[in-house]
Amino acid sequence: MKEFAFKINGKDYKASVEESAEGLKVSVNNKTYSVELPQKSSAQVASVVRPSGAAVSTGVLKRPATAAGVAENVSSPLPGTITEIRVKEGDKVKRGQVVIVMEAMKMANDIVAEHDATVAKVSVTLGQNVNQGDILVCLQSDGQPAPKCVPQPAPVPAGSSTVLAPLPGTIKQIKVKAGDKVQRGDVVLTMEAMKMENNICAEQAGTVKAVMVQCEQQVNQGDILVDIE
Repeated sequence: MKEFAFKINGKDYKASVEESAEGLKVSVNNKTYSVELPQKSSAQVASVVRPSGAAVSTGVLKRPATAAGVAENVSSPLPGTITEIRVKEGDKVKRGQVVIVMEAMKMANDIVAEHDATVAKVSVTLGQNVNQGDILVCLQSDGQPAPKCVPQPAPVPAGSSTVLAPLPGTIKQIKVKAGDKVQRGDVVLTMEAMKMENNICAEQAGTVKAVMVQCEQQVNQGDILVDIE
């Protein structure tokens, strides 16, 4: 059993994680949850929480599986900061091998290769902030042409911004309305994801053009939450 302590929004938490035949038993502040580990699927993002010395907890973030023998660009599944780069150009990697570690939502997350391949290019550097969809690593399967490492998406033009859901979850509180002025870093809403309440912040100063969600609404990763101009 692994035990650790951490703070979220200034509140102290004590947690433990214990493996069992049925899955995981996770206790947070003496409240125990039974966690069933998801089956591998090519249709959805799966997160597996395990302890990490570098951060509160670690998740393995996976994208839909890519068929063997096909070139692939490994993209960021959500906004975050690159904390470890575990491969370099020319390295051979196996399916499931960790290529990048990034911090997001106050967790260290392992980004893995979806198939056996050779690293064609590493597109990020340590400490770099990345957005959802940014290319992290370009992989090339044996006998296949190198993938096209397209440029990173252009930054949102000044004067417009959309706040996206970084993970699937449930909207718990909406703190802005159309017409409100917000500053970069202001909390615009809170959502519950992975049994934690997370603050979602504005990426830049502006005026709220529209709120696209309602309280208790379930959202998917990448859904537009708030439109700011």
